[in-house]
Amino acid sequence: MSPSTAIRVLIVDDHSIVRQGLAAMIENEPDMTVVGQAGNGQEAIAQYRQLQPDVTLIDLRMPQVSGVEAIVTICAEFAHARMIVLTTYDGDEDIYRALRAGAKGYLLKDAEPDALLNAIHIVHSGQQYIPSEVAAKLVQRMNIPELSDREQEVVRQMVLGLSNHDIAAALNITESTVKFHINKILSKLGVSDRTQAVITALKRGLAKL
Repeated sequence: MSPSTAIRVLIVDDHSIVRQGLAAMIENEPDMTVVGQAGNGQEAIAQYRQLQPDVTLIDLRMPQVSGVEAIVTICAEFAHARMIVLTTYDGDEDIYRALRAGAKGYLLKDAEPDALLNAIHIVHSGQQYIPSEVAAKLVQRMNIPELSDREQEVVRQMVLGLSNHDIAAALNITESTVKFHINKILSKLGVSDRTQAVITALKRGLAKL
């Protein structure tokens, strides 16, 4: 296949060794070529605007600008952007946010190389690539009540180990309001105490340490 008709791929990951490994694998394919690499979401947005690749492989959690933020920005500017999330995170909230932001595919880094190459072809053709295990978590997430922005802020403070008093001070709200939000959080997450709420929030990708 000539370079002009090869699938043009942009790789976005904050680990250079991962970028280099992906680039070597993709360049080995006769119908694909790597047109650019970026180390964070900010670079991804700039390179996408300049290169306008056919398919973008992008990690979720990166410094400066996250993968989700980059996906939101790029998809808002380029309606036909074809982006595949390639990450180590499989929490249902991570999956939900990425696909809601506009990603067309979601793949874990422990996937087989053939699965990644197949995903690139499928997304390039205009279809979505969502493996069955990812789809199952997405369905599970769709059935869970969504936390409000304030509840997400409170959860992040809980994960950091802050007391109600400290959360109130950090968010400039009263302790009674913090307790109200925590009760709502426990109910929505289907747990009975703070410890379970923190574990569930971390597992689902609602917050990180």
